[in-house]
Amino acid sequence: MIILGVSRSGTTLLKEMLDRHPSLAIPPESYFIPQLWDRYGEWPDPDKFVSDIGRLARVQRWGVTPAAVHERIPDRPAFADAIRAIYQAYADTRGKPRFGDKTPAYMQRLDVVQRAFPDAQYVHLVRDGRDAGLSFVEMRRRPRFNWARPRGLAAFAAQWRREVSGARRFGRELGAGRYLELRYEDLVADPESALRMVCEFLELEFDPEMLGYHRSQGATRLPDHSRLVQPPTAGRRWQEQMAADDAECFEAIAGELIAELGYQRAHPEPSTSVRVRAMLHRASLAVRIALWDTALPLVRRSPIWRLRQVYIRRTSRGVSTP
Repeated sequence: MIILGVSRSGTTLLKEMLDRHPSLAIPPESYFIPQLWDRYGEWPDPDKFVSDIGRLARVQRWGVTPAAVHERIPDRPAFADAIRAIYQAYADTRGKPRFGDKTPAYMQRLDVVQRAFPDAQYVHLVRDGRDAGLSFVEMRRRPRFNWARPRGLAAFAAQWRREVSGARRFGRELGAGRYLELRYEDLVADPESALRMVCEFLELEFDPEMLGYHRSQGATRLPDHSRLVQPPTAGRRWQEQMAADDAECFEAIAGELIAELGYQRAHPEPSTSVRVRAMLHRASLAVRIALWDTALPLVRRSPIWRLRQVYIRRTSRGVSTP
């Protein structure tokens, strides 16, 4: 199963809850699936693929070895077979029969995720973008060099609009029983009811242990997620903490989607100047993503990719975002 959601939408909370289920193992964010797709395409060479697995710092931190992947990969694997071997090795180390993924960056590469997990079920966690935006600007971490990631609240609004709309469209194109949309606000207001709904969707028996996620020692090691060490609390902050000008700009960029999702707008008719700024922010994000998506596959197929993995292994402390 795949957890979808824009950054700062509560996906880590849901991941920590579901990972406590005795039948489901969800590792920390992966990031490497689009990298491996760009390097190998639909039919990877198994020996070269496994060799690259040994270069990925995140897989190492999962406790998965190239040998464990090699044991599980077919002689002539499709891309989905090769990716499954990584996740199955991780699930086996946890003694669990099923696995999942939670990587918000994949919201921009849903086509690749679908190739990696052709039969997956998706749970899309949606949060009011204004609250998610406030959480984003408060983050201490920032992504490694990446043109396609936002650097401010307005850019985040453009990303939220683009990614939430794209995921909902993706969900409509999937077959029946493969896409579930869940509101963050419902999850924190009534965690048990929300988790029971998710378990029913995934055909898992509800386990009360999921509600005790905050007692896990692992949660205390997650930067920018200090609230994971306590039970979830309901509440929306943007009405009190977001400046009126910022709220108007956010709604000029993403207001139609905010209303479509049932959230109340504070500025249903932004000024002309703010609407013009909103158009520029949306266009800027689209251009940056297009440039990034054009350049990145070329880099990943070159020797630069392997050098970058060496750099990441040397500098990573398990908290940075590629």
